[in-house]
Amino acid sequence: MPAELGLVTGIVGGLVVGLLPGSKLQVSGPAAGLTVLVYEAVTEFGLGTLGPIVLAAGLLQVVLGVARFGRWFRAISVSVVQGMLAGIGLVIVLGQVYAMADTEQPGTALAKIAGLPGLAAEIATNTEALTAFGLGAGTVAVLLLWPKLPAAVRLVPAPSPRSAWPPPSPPWPDCRPPWPM
Repeated sequence: MPAELGLVTGIVGGLVVGLLPGSKLQVSGPAAGLTVLVYEAVTEFGLGTLGPIVLAAGLLQVVLGVARFGRWFRAISVSVVQGMLAGIGLVIVLGQVYAMADTEQPGTALAKIAGLPGLAAEIATNTEALTAFGLGAGTVAVLLLWPKLPAAVRLVPAPSPRSAWPPPSPPWPDCRPPWPM
């Protein structure tokens, strides 16, 4: 699926939502929790059925809103919602750890968790994976530790020091990009 579809979807969604009255619980933009659901729907049913699925979900939301079902959803415990969001976040983070090490990631969430020891072994034994993971971990460390530095140092935004680092020189002579040239 091309990235342009996501951009157009975000723009159209933002325009439509901007015309509607809002609420404090409204999700009006891309949400990380929805990416897992959309990915699974596209994987299972194909890209061609994504439009009808989204239309059906939207119509269901309108019907539930008109029927005033919102008050029943307040009965769901906050800890249940937080647990669901934490699980979705874990799936996303695990996918990024594999990407950060520039290794092939398993297809399911459970396989990603089960594959962590193998990923650690790959990082420890493969210099390419170690270099990629080190750069990613260093970038994350700068972003996380930056707010804890003295105020005088924090005048520079956190991404600036990372962008000033020189590009990595690969330790292997036959370095080729992973995409076709």
